[in-house]
Amino acid sequence: MEPRLVGPGPYRATRLWNEIIELFRAGMPLRKHRCRFKSYERCFKASEAVDCLHELLGSNQNFGPEVTRDQTVKLLKKFLKNHVIEDIKGRWGKEDFEDDGHLYRFPPSSPLKSYPKKPSCGKEVIKFPDWNEPRAGCSQEHIPVKSIAMNSEMWYKRHSIAIGEVPACKLVFRRDLTQTNIEEIWKSMTLSRLQKVLGLDSLDEVLDTKLVNSKHIIQNVYNVNKQGIVTLEDKSKELPHWILSAMKCLANWPSCSDLKQPTYSGFERDVFKTIVDYFGQMKEPLLTFHFFDIFVSVLGLLQKPSKAVEALQISCLLLPPENRKRLQLLVRMMARISLNQDLPPLSESVRTRTLMVQAFSHCILCSKDEIDLDELLAAKLVSFLMDNYQEILSVPSALKSSIEDHVVHLQRVQIKYAGADSDAPLPPPSFCHQISTVESEYQRATGSQEPLAALLEEIVMNKEISVKDKKKKLKQFQKSYPEVYRVRFPTPEAEAMLFPEKTKQKPPILMWALRKPFQPFHRTRSFRM
Repeated sequence: MEPRLVGPGPYRATRLWNEIIELFRAGMPLRKHRCRFKSYERCFKASEAVDCLHELLGSNQNFGPEVTRDQTVKLLKKFLKNHVIEDIKGRWGKEDFEDDGHLYRFPPSSPLKSYPKKPSCGKEVIKFPDWNEPRAGCSQEHIPVKSIAMNSEMWYKRHSIAIGEVPACKLVFRRDLTQTNIEEIWKSMTLSRLQKVLGLDSLDEVLDTKLVNSKHIIQNVYNVNKQGIVTLEDKSKELPHWILSAMKCLANWPSCSDLKQPTYSGFERDVFKTIVDYFGQMKEPLLTFHFFDIFVSVLGLLQKPSKAVEALQISCLLLPPENRKRLQLLVRMMARISLNQDLPPLSESVRTRTLMVQAFSHCILCSKDEIDLDELLAAKLVSFLMDNYQEILSVPSALKSSIEDHVVHLQRVQIKYAGADSDAPLPPPSFCHQISTVESEYQRATGSQEPLAALLEEIVMNKEISVKDKKKKLKQFQKSYPEVYRVRFPTPEAEAMLFPEKTKQKPPILMWALRKPFQPFHRTRSFRM
């Protein structure tokens, strides 16, 4: 059985659990073993299970090579508790699995987890005021407006190169947006962009949108210092000074500005343990219980780093400002410690980077309910955060600009044409992604020509305008867009077929015209009386 990438979506942790069980059952070698003078068929040693599962997780793109042997043992403990495996006497239900020579086997069928049915989180409908009503004291009676049905001819008059008469119009005065309106716009457009990046039809099953606080989004975007760190309005929610000093000490080692230079061996390990203990006693992880599913869904995009970074950027905007600030400071410290070669080792047996992941994963991401892959999923996310923290924990400028432009558009006085819907919402903001030079040239050549070709075809097929007007418009089009015109009419003959010349019929030749012209009568002398 080949491992497959489990993409973003609802119940991703459950899907991963079932995937690992199926792969483990298919890939674990089973053979005959002896224990206390007795032979057991189709079983395996505990250490063999650790070797097999550790290799399987390391080569699986959903987890990666950073999975440690200790994490693998913890996962096998959960396998034993959930009756994925049992000992050779059929016992299971406890997490007493150890990396040793004890014998285990698979039960007849390892239970796969079913997908829970979550209650639908009803979509919130954002209501805005009726902006079509004029402001008090602004009469529009002097502006004549007649009802005009929008048809292709009217559209052509507005948008073609041969502009016709200007249709009747009126000014639409926008009311001032309230702070609540602006907050709801930020929330709506932020969640819309997140849904698009994740490639989901709906966020309902991975996020309860009612729990998203629009004020948090705006504070995380605008209340930042020069380093991009969130500034809190409520100073009581700041990290204690002694913890900040300890974090700065290790992040800037050996330049400890807030603390005196170490006076004994192992000072840096004591400081590190103090930080770990402080974050370990938190009742809720920094990414919060509410957003667990959305962050687990983002893990399905790690094969596309640019999309994963954008998804995490937006997801982190949803956090309470105090959580976002602590996450920024903690992950920045972890990344600096991992790269600091001047810092003495903080553990004798574990690499510094691995130690950072193991020590802080649980305080960054975990589920309120017991999820068997919590530790592995958190480790995967934290590793990616450390590698890309500067981008992920910064404000997404493209999203910010698009929302600000949309708010300005709603507040601007506009012209409303009769028959048109001035309150139609702006199209969703477009975001750029890098493409090759060849594809760029192709898009440049074809992307702008398609609507022009359609406009040209509309002129050609329009039977309501006279031949004279049609020739005039075609001549203007040929002058403005010769390449598009040449594609439609490659030869003069093709153009001539559009206006076939009428054959002039010669008048019928009368029979009397073939006779000699009338001769006057001349009297002769041959007639005599």
